[in-house]
This record gives sequence, C-alpha cells and structure tokens, in this order.
Amino acid sequence: MAASDKSVDDSLYPIAVLIDELKNEDVQLRLNSIKKLSTIALALGEERTRSELIPFLTETIYDEDEVLLALADQLGNFTSLVGGPEYAMYLLPPLESLATVEETVVRDKAVESLRTVAAEHSALDLEIHVVPTLQRLVSGDWFTSRTSACGLFSVCYPRVTQPVKAELRANFRKLCQDETPMVRRAAANKLGEFAKVVETEYLKSDLIPNFVQLAQDDQDSVRLLAVEACVSIAQLLPQDDVEHLVLPTLRQCASDSSWRVRYMVAEKFVDLQKAVGPEITRVDLVPAFQYLLKDAEAEVRAAVATKVKDFCASLDKANQVQIILSSILPYVRDLVSDPNPHVKSALASVIMGLSPMLGAYQTVEQLLPLFLIQLKDECPEVRLNIISNLDCVNDVIGIQQLSQSLLPAIVELAEDSKWRVRLAIIEYMPALAGQLGQEFFDQKLRGLCMGWLNDHVYAIREAATLNMKKLVEQFGAPWAEQAIIPMILVMSRNKNYLHRMTCLFCLNVLAEVCGTDITTKLLLPTVLLLAADPVANVRFNVAKTLQKISPFLEASVIDAQVKPTLDKLNADTDVDVKHFAAQAIAGIAAA
Repeated sequence: MAASDKSVDDSLYPIAVLIDELKNEDVQLRLNSIKKLSTIALALGEERTRSELIPFLTETIYDEDEVLLALADQLGNFTSLVGGPEYAMYLLPPLESLATVEETVVRDKAVESLRTVAAEHSALDLEIHVVPTLQRLVSGDWFTSRTSACGLFSVCYPRVTQPVKAELRANFRKLCQDETPMVRRAAANKLGEFAKVVETEYLKSDLIPNFVQLAQDDQDSVRLLAVEACVSIAQLLPQDDVEHLVLPTLRQCASDSSWRVRYMVAEKFVDLQKAVGPEITRVDLVPAFQYLLKDAEAEVRAAVATKVKDFCASLDKANQVQIILSSILPYVRDLVSDPNPHVKSALASVIMGLSPMLGAYQTVEQLLPLFLIQLKDECPEVRLNIISNLDCVNDVIGIQQLSQSLLPAIVELAEDSKWRVRLAIIEYMPALAGQLGQEFFDQKLRGLCMGWLNDHVYAIREAATLNMKKLVEQFGAPWAEQAIIPMILVMSRNKNYLHRMTCLFCLNVLAEVCGTDITTKLLLPTVLLLAADPVANVRFNVAKTLQKISPFLEASVIDAQVKPTLDKLNADTDVDVKHFAAQAIAGIAAA
C-alpha cells in the first residue's frame, strides 16, 4: 500500500513543484519554471500533459508579461509533447487566452505560436477547432483579441472549405471596418499576407475594396500600412487590373496629407515599381517619383533619394537613359543643393550608381558637375559618400578623366582647414589608392599622405600612420621599401621632437606589414639611433617601439641589439623612460 501511495506521490510531484514555483513571489523563479515546461511535460507523459498540465496553465494565465511571453513561446513547440498533430487542439485554449492579453509582445508571440500549431492541424481539425478559435477572437469584446485574429486568416484560409472561406473573408472585412484604429492597423498590416492566399476573383471583389477603404482611413498609421499591402496586391494582379484597381489608391498615397504615408511610399517605391511593370512605371510612377523628390518634408526627400539608383536601374532598358536625363536628373540636381544635410547625404550615397547606366559621355556632361558640387559640400558625410563610391565612375570614364575633374577637389579636401575633413579623406585614402592604382597614387597622392604625418593635429598624424600600414598592405613591402620608408626615416632627424615621435609610430605599424628582413635592415637601426634622443618622450617611445617590433625580429638580433639598448634605457635618469624600458624587457622575456 505504501509503495502505491509513493508512486502516486511521484507522479504528482512535477505538477506540485510547478504549482509551487508558479505561485512563488520571485518573478525569475516563475520564469525559470515556465522555461522548464517541456521537461515537466516529458515527465508527466502525453496524456497527463493534455489532461492536467495544459488545463492548469490555461487557468493560471495571469502573471508578469515576461512570464507570459515565455509561456506563449514554449506552447508553440508543444505539439509533440501533447501526443502529436492529432492532439494539437489541446494547445489552442491557453494560446487563445494569451492572444487577448494587453501586452503587445505577448500577443504577437501567442499569434506566432497559434500559427505554428494551426499549421500542424489536419484540414478537418482546422475547421473544427482552429476556425472557431479565430471566430471567437474576431468577435471578442476587447480590441486585443481582434488585433490578434488578423494574424490567423492566412494560415486557415487555404485549407478550409468554400463556405468557411466565405465566412473568413466576411470576418476579415469586419476587422477592416472595426471602430478601433489598432484593429484596423492590424488588418492593414496582414492584408498583403492574406491577399496572397485568396483566389484572384475574391481578391478583386472582397479584398481590394477593403484595401481602398484602409488607404483612405482617417488614421495615418493605418494608411501607411496599406501602402505595404499595395505591393503584395500589385504583384498578384495582371497589369490591366493593377491599373484600374491599385493605381488610383497608390497615386493618392503618394500625395497623402501625412508625410509618414508619403515616406512609406518612398520606402516601398522600388518594390512597387517591380510589381507594376515598365509601362505603368513610365506613365504613372515616374511622375509620382518626381513628386516625392520635391516633397516638402525632408524625411520623405531623403527616403526617396536613397532609391534613385535602384529606381533608375529597374527602368525599361529601351527608355532608361532618356527617362533618367529628361525626368529624373533635373530633380536630382535640385537635391544636390538641398537645404537638409540628410537629403544631400542620402543622394550622395547612390548618385554615383547612375554613371554605369548613362555611359561615359553623359557622365562627364551631366554627372561630373554634380559630383564636384557634392565634393565641396559643407557636410562631411556628403563629401565622404561621394569619395567612397568613386570606383563606379572610374570604371565608366577612366582614371585620366577622373583625375582631371575630381582629383583637384579631393586634394583640396585633403588640405581642408577643418581637421575632421582631413581625417575623413585619410580614412578613405587606402580604398582610393586601390581604385586608382599604384602608379597614379605615387604621382598624385603619395606626397599628400606623407604631408599628413607632419600635421599639427595629433589625430591626423595618428590616422596617417595607420593609413601608411593600409597602403603597404595594398601595394606590398617592396613598394614600401622603395617609396615611403626612406621618407619616414628622414623624419627621425627632424628638429621637432613630435616628428621624431611620429617616425617611431610609423615604424611600429610598418613592422607588422613589412616582415623580418625590412624591419631588421631598415627600421631597427633608426629606432636604436633614437634611443639616445635628448627628449625623454622620444626615448620612452623607443622602449615601447622595441617591444612592439620584437615579434618581427630574430632572437639573435634581439639579444645582440635590442636587449642592450633596453638595459641602457632601464638605467635612464628619467623615471618614465625607466618604467617603459622595464616593461619592454619583461614583455620580450615573456614572449
């Protein structure tokens, strides 16, 4: 008897522990117990999970949002634990309750899990169990249940019978006309997804009227979501139907009184263009694009400016150049001198992409003057965006033309009075060097790079040393040995100690990319020479440099040349020099 009592106790134990933990005041403990639900379900077995655990969870749904979120997430993966797809309906009641709570993240997770569980039902069980759940959510008193209902239509619709499909379409229409804006917003958000599973005839007769209505909603938060649905619907319909059923609404959205709606149209413009095809694009979308390019709101202009390249690239190839020159470029010219820096920066990030479409002649005639204006713009981001995309223009017009027209402007920026502008150019120099090639770089830009090493601003000198390293990575150690190392070594004899320090900083980073041979033969002698510098700052930087370059030296060189120099610095009269020398000795010994 005692044994049988014990087995009853053991079988009740998991549920008892769960009940205790879920009643605990500590949220973290409750959260942990929810995360262990699958383990508890395995311990209970499928039948007791269905008959005890799931009803218990359904009754106790009242907790912190964090716990409910974890529960909604767990239940989505519970089908196998309740006995497989034929018992999946047992998971619907707790998820239905979770889909009605106030916290949006919990509802969204519950709907996500409901969609997963619904997909695991057979077609018959879907009609018997999931559709009634959906209908209860649709007719719920609180807007929370009605917003959740919107996410379930697309998973139920394809697998139910015609009469039920008609009911679902009627229910969706009801949600599109709901008095609560949050519900209409949820319906607008899911309209495109639902449209993909509805038959074309019902798409035209039932869903498009809903779409038109939502696009004219008095809340702009609803109207802007209708723009997304516009893309999905346009992709599903033949061209003629798009023209009659979708375009009037799209035109209206492009000139909506709310900038947020126009912004959404700008964001989705290229998707819309691909959905409607070349003919409608030429007749209707080009004027709409022009309208957005001169929008009163800077956010809209910036959003549509980023689409200029993609929009032009997707134009019908037969008329592409002509449309760009006559219909797009005049508006782009205005944006080049837009009062808002974000708009100019957005345009600068894509405008170079027009060059391959227009070809060499039109690039030189039409685009180069715009690039020059942008290179001289007061906003550093605009200038940098142009410099960062020079390679597409270089491919079209060639290095000779590019150097004649744009290089003077780049050189001017490299000597700009604002140090941050100079810094931006330095950071881009390795990429520019890669685009222009070694020979051209040596002729036109090497002098600039060396000049930055003597800049009066430390941040520029520091960036210039890193720039040297990247250039050597680009052009190789033999180039460094012949082209830049001699010029850097000359700095070690400069009267200004700051230049001698910069020389050390350069040798630090060059050792990493030049290899053992060049470091031993060219760099090390100069470092050792500076160990006797009259300025303590230079001497302790010698100690730091010797430690940094030691991994690139052979052990015999370290023993014969580096260690004696460090020992000498360790006996220096200056306390800082001694400190860094001792640090270097310890560092090299430990390596």
